[in-house]
Amino acid sequence: MGGYILRRLLLMIPTMIGIMGISFLVIQFAPGGPVEQVVAQLTGQGESADQRLTGGGDLLSQPGAVDESGSKYRGAQGLDPELIEKLEKQFGFDKPPLTRFIEMMWNYIRFDFGESFFRNASVIDLIIDKMPVSISLGVWIMLISYAISIPLGIRKAISDGSTFDVWTSGVIVVGYAVPSFLFGILLIVLFAGGSFFDWFPLRGLVSDNFAELSWWEKILDYFWHLALPLTALLISSFATTTLLTKNSFIDEIRKQYVVTARAKGLGERQVLYGHVFRNAMLIVIAGFPGAFISAFFTGSLLIENIFSLDGLGRLGYLSIVNRDYPIVFATLYIFSLMGLVVSLLSDLIYTWIDPRIDFERRDV
Repeated sequence: MGGYILRRLLLMIPTMIGIMGISFLVIQFAPGGPVEQVVAQLTGQGESADQRLTGGGDLLSQPGAVDESGSKYRGAQGLDPELIEKLEKQFGFDKPPLTRFIEMMWNYIRFDFGESFFRNASVIDLIIDKMPVSISLGVWIMLISYAISIPLGIRKAISDGSTFDVWTSGVIVVGYAVPSFLFGILLIVLFAGGSFFDWFPLRGLVSDNFAELSWWEKILDYFWHLALPLTALLISSFATTTLLTKNSFIDEIRKQYVVTARAKGLGERQVLYGHVFRNAMLIVIAGFPGAFISAFFTGSLLIENIFSLDGLGRLGYLSIVNRDYPIVFATLYIFSLMGLVVSLLSDLIYTWIDPRIDFERRDV
């Protein structure tokens, strides 16, 4: 097992270099970099976020674009060339791209993510500050999803082919097919003062007077704000775990040891929870770390923006719009690294809960 772990850890190095390298290369051709943003502010010709996202506007620099003054930044006419050089040096664009990439990766290996271009704070402090909101969404989505999906999957396995199994499968598939952000918009229209009811708050994780509330009022206020975002994310989170649980139980129920247990006179409940359950749940339990990471990041960007939750998803969105590259690359690096580590952890959990699995005898 030690050799397998070492190989997986070594493979993380080229994987991370590939992920960061491709992203860095794409950024080099993306219009409207941080220098252009400052130039736009200095010339009073700033543009909207929508224009920046779509690549519109006269200020965006295109590859090879040069304004009338000879500057490679459109909209820089009339500005002192020395000022442009200072801006390039401030943002690190005075160095060749390969040099910038090597320096960035060397700093990231030491978890030195530098300073934000526009927020006057270190990147790691910003990430830590926004993380509680995303953790709140991820933890509750995972717990509620597992609490519903596992019992539902067991019931579907027991009643495989029944009317209950068929219609619940239909509901699950439809819910999985509906994007969470569309369901979130529907919830806002229905229950957050859109066109019908005004029962739930539209923005934030807590109320403005949260500090003045008693402890039980704080709990109620917290879940009151989380009700709609969690519902929007949960609607599409049941399918995978539910169907995985069902198929795993069906596979175990058909094995010989279950027939033997029934022949010995054990009741159906004893067979199901005394023998089948611990074997069928191996694959579900082993996927727990991956499920947490998926719940932690999947859908958070759109949901956090729709419900104005100041978490990592919203931070990443605003950083992309504003071309705050240190935050963009730092979050990408952290998320990618966590994904690779969790993938390895899932494999180790497999071997822990089922010693029959031996990754040493398999290719990585």
